[in-house]
Amino acid sequence: MRIIVCLKQAVDVSQLRTDPVTRRLLVESVPRKMSDFDRNALEEAIRIKEKLGGGVEIFTVTVTAEDAKAVLREALAMGADKAYVVNDASFKNIDTLGTAYVLAHAIKKIGTFDLILCGETSLDSFSGLVGARLAELLGLPQIGYVRKLSVEGEAVVAERTLENAVETVKAKFPALVSVTREINQPRIPSLMMIMKASKKEIVSWTVADLGLQMEKLAAKIDVVEVLAPKTERKKIKITGENVQEIADKLAKALLQEGVVGRR
Repeated sequence: MRIIVCLKQAVDVSQLRTDPVTRRLLVESVPRKMSDFDRNALEEAIRIKEKLGGGVEIFTVTVTAEDAKAVLREALAMGADKAYVVNDASFKNIDTLGTAYVLAHAIKKIGTFDLILCGETSLDSFSGLVGARLAELLGLPQIGYVRKLSVEGEAVVAERTLENAVETVKAKFPALVSVTREINQPRIPSLMMIMKASKKEIVSWTVADLGLQMEKLAAKIDVVEVLAPKTERKKIKITGENVQEIADKLAKALLQEGVVGRR
């Protein structure tokens, strides 16, 4: 059995800063890391391998315009057997359709597979479109919003969360599944696992290696502007002769602003 996990090198949103004047995000200097949802997808692949025993291979595929070796080594340390990366400067402004197009060609070049696992979305863009687009390009059944997963013979059984219900579905291999963060708690690689990862293979491909059509990489979605929310403080200072007076004034101000209400 072969499982392919799609990994994104994403912006670490916990370290995002904004320009106080323009309110634009200062992205260039922000560290990159493995997208959190993709980490869950990789963890689930490893758990499937542990349950089924030998004969299961886990490959990861990453599309990036930057150096992603740290993320790939982390994936190998967690338990992936081999990492593939398609790295090209032309991917800097690629959108979800372009990403899915590159992933599809990379996966076809890898060869046969049984299951593709993706994170439901990424925290930096939060579009949630790559998995569905990839499944369409590869002609695969796709199961999204999965919070519980198991392999039964030549099929995958998934429990997924809908708005007002929980649904259990089954799909024959090959299939694509995108998972939520509820599905598991990703492991932290041990020192021994990190050392072993240094001996595992990272395969790097370019646009030319995959025979990609450059016009297919042109973004179909234009991001007009990304700004941080504008917040302004009222700068109201409450004073009084004593603590009780200040507390009374504060309570009255909170009621007037609608922050709290009387019961």
